[in-house]
Amino acid sequence: MKKRKIGNLEVSTLGLGCMGYGVSYDENYNKKELIYTIHQALDLGINFFDTAEAYGPYINEEIVGEALKNKNAIIATKFGIKHENGKPILNSKPKVIKESLNGSLKRLGVECIDLYYLHRVDTNTPIEDVASTMKELIKEGKIKYWGLSEAGVNTIIKADSICKVTAIQSEYSMIYREAEKEIMPLLKKLNIGFVAFSPLGKGFLSGALDENRILNNNDFRKSIPRFNKENIIKNKEILNILKDIANNKKATMAQIALSWILHKENFIVPIFGASKIDRLKENILSVDIKLSEEELNLLEKSMQSIIIYGDRYPKEHLDIVNK
Repeated sequence: MKKRKIGNLEVSTLGLGCMGYGVSYDENYNKKELIYTIHQALDLGINFFDTAEAYGPYINEEIVGEALKNKNAIIATKFGIKHENGKPILNSKPKVIKESLNGSLKRLGVECIDLYYLHRVDTNTPIEDVASTMKELIKEGKIKYWGLSEAGVNTIIKADSICKVTAIQSEYSMIYREAEKEIMPLLKKLNIGFVAFSPLGKGFLSGALDENRILNNNDFRKSIPRFNKENIIKNKEILNILKDIANNKKATMAQIALSWILHKENFIVPIFGASKIDRLKENILSVDIKLSEEELNLLEKSMQSIIIYGDRYPKEHLDIVNK
């Protein structure tokens, strides 16, 4: 697989988002199968894997760490969300960051984190304090690069001025394009990479999530307003556009959705989730799909007339994201 640069870090064109492994989608997961999937991703050219302290906690980092032990891989993990009494609490005080890092290093079985993200911006801790802590940790050799997830323009500028930011990770797909307004132009100017999570709209753009699908009780998508039955029916208009182009290209809708992102900017690296080998292989083939200027313009024109209904997170999650 070809590589892309996010900041000064070179990674595979696509990354594997591991959030759902043992946590968000399937309460009856098989660890051996998940580890096998990660090994298959490595064999198929993916070298960039994304996890977080908060996923589980801490099952996800443990699975990723076990799977990538002694492998040539780039691991990104995150800090800044703690669970207290079953609820996520933002805390990125320097002391807490260092405690989180030590825990992640142990669970992942590494001596240095390749890319360490602030998971969500904690308004109770100045971003300058976080950036200074990152600078210290890089100097100590405990992390190589750092980034922020779902951060705003002013926060990115302040953080980058103190300790060079390598990547911003935010949601980005055909059904959520907020980053195009201010974030991406800024990142281009500052030579910061963009890591796009949920590039398939949490499964919706693959066509796998429709109004008739019954999600299991541990699937967090059950709580997302965008995916209630009424909104899914309204939002299916974009799937018709995807389906037409996919049929013409002899591709799947998921492949077109990923290829569209790859055509947007060369500093964007989508990270998709996959627990099944056939889905993994399908998504990886998106790197070979070429969309013509005419096809890209058609997609753009079609999407401009489409309204996406429903918030991307339930209210309690938005309270954290929007701080």
